Amino acid sequence: MKVKKNSLIQAHQKKLSRCRLCPDMVPPVIIGQAVNSEILLIGQAPGDREGDLGRPFAWTAGKTLFKWFESIGVDEETFREQVYMSAVCRCFPGKNPRGGDRVPDKKEIKTCSRWINKEIELLRPRLIIPVGKLAISQYLPVDKLVDVIGQSIRKKVNDIDVDLLPLPHPSGASTWHRMSPGKELLAQALDLLAQHESWKNLQR
Repeated sequence: MKVKKNSLIQAHQKKLSRCRLCPDMVPPVIIGQAVNSEILLIGQAPGDREGDLGRPFAWTAGKTLFKWFESIGVDEETFREQVYMSAVCRCFPGKNPRGGDRVPDKKEIKTCSRWINKEIELLRPRLIIPVGKLAISQYLPVDKLVDVIGQSIRKKVNDIDVDLLPLPHPSGASTWHRMSPGKELLAQALDLLAQHESWKNLQR
């Protein structure tokens, strides 16, 4: 069964890599390793460096994210090998003329959701880690990050019972996770993550 599921995940990623449905998105499609995992991490969208490096969270935000995970016992290599890394949108959205990266629009998010919905169906995860407000808002109502960070929330996602454990975006442009109350809420979230059975099951 495990071999069959692995082959289904690989076939899914092959289809995903060919997707060009959003004309304003900048390929290539950024895909993590084809891992049959009970943990699903969901980012927002890749930045402009990820296309060259060919993996999610490969630049500055990724360095911060993996420091967080290393602080609770899992290094970057272990995480990438054992956790399925996904995103709300899989291609770089392009630059915002006013500065920073463009935020994907509702149509692009809906179009790309077919891929993540298929991944949830294939993986049937026990734990989903949405990173950043855009990712969190796909599964939880969120006005302010203080309303959700530092909590583990049990919910049905696509008819599957999962624990949602939101994290703030580790962007260098954001100061939220470096100042109170964000700093303390991030520490609380990481503590909850470290205690989760699926996280404990990662082979270090």
